[in-house]
Amino acid sequence: MYIKRTLEREIMKLNNFFPVVFIGGPRQVGKTTIFENCSKNSRLIVSLDNPSIRSLAKNDPKSFLERYPAPLLIDEVQYAPELFPYIKDIVDKEKKSGMYWLTGSQQFHLMKNVSESLAGRVGILTLQGLSQDEKNNNADILPFLPTKDYLDIKASVSIPTNLKKIYHLIWKGSYPKLYNADDSLWSVYYDSYVQTYLERDIRSLSAVNNEMSFLKFMRILAARTGQELEYSSIADDVGVSAPTIKAWISILVASGIVFLLQPYYKNITKRIIKAPKIHFMDTGLVCFLTGWNTPETLELGAMNGHILETYVVSEIIKSYWHNGKQPNIYYYRDKDKREIDVLLEENGILYPIEIKKKSNPNKSDIKNFDIIEKVLKQKRGSGAVICMAQTHLPLTQNDNIIPIGYI
Repeated sequence: MYIKRTLEREIMKLNNFFPVVFIGGPRQVGKTTIFENCSKNSRLIVSLDNPSIRSLAKNDPKSFLERYPAPLLIDEVQYAPELFPYIKDIVDKEKKSGMYWLTGSQQFHLMKNVSESLAGRVGILTLQGLSQDEKNNNADILPFLPTKDYLDIKASVSIPTNLKKIYHLIWKGSYPKLYNADDSLWSVYYDSYVQTYLERDIRSLSAVNNEMSFLKFMRILAARTGQELEYSSIADDVGVSAPTIKAWISILVASGIVFLLQPYYKNITKRIIKAPKIHFMDTGLVCFLTGWNTPETLELGAMNGHILETYVVSEIIKSYWHNGKQPNIYYYRDKDKREIDVLLEENGILYPIEIKKKSNPNKSDIKNFDIIEKVLKQKRGSGAVICMAQTHLPLTQNDNIIPIGYI
């Protein structure tokens, strides 16, 4: 069963403007499937996962593109970057929109090749796993912003949830293959996913010469999701150097596995902690890597707060990426340990967000929101506490309690 994806709108919009549309993102998030659904069988599809097809694309890209003419979908195009100059020549001659659709799941070197070879000719999109809205058949929703207009829309379409359901969503993860699958298949799926990622993507990168150390690194990093990055501490735990840890994290970022949430920094103050926070984009993968084998043990375990924060942050990011936008998203923490979990910046306005497991937040939970105007000297928009409440309620004149089911 195909689940309607938010990104469909952007694909068709860019397809009418650019000769090439590229979707990047992790393996198994549905990049090829969404393209297939948008094409309605109107274009040929070839996958470079096939060794013989890949060999032709790499060794004789001109013949490959003659054998497989546009309109064409090329899946896993990272295996044959040799195609890009030839695609450029063809689209420059034809001057037609929508000629080539490309997917890539290992973006460490791919994005540089795409950007340089097809500059001005390619629309670039990012797809992640299913969002909460997509699972609830609300794929046409706009990016998250804690404004009255957004809350009014979400109040009319959101599905009521509770603590048990939320932690089951967090544990199950966002990969489409697992959406309707029995929970008993969860560990089998993620074990296969990690092995596929290590074997197909990581083994090909010279930056990783020890797969076992890299897997240990992923497990240690997953245990720190929602926390500030301490490269030297992770390096000590893994048994490699801090520069190696930075290189490996850059691979996970480029592969779409993790997101680095940067601190909000303004030159007028030097009291900001500069380390980013690490957030995995799929919480099911975090649970697998850290050994939380049931939603119940996860909800009661030591990671329940950090993984809840990661879930909310990843859902907010997906709401932007799946609408073809880049979120201006940050966190705040200063040397006095005053924190704001998330800051969203839109048109020069900062929207503060706290994330809590409780269902009845109070004004003490937003005590640091005044930092925006008093310390950062920035204009503040409406704020929110995203939590386990059942419906959105006003907390102050400018701030609301927002159920996690609204993101």
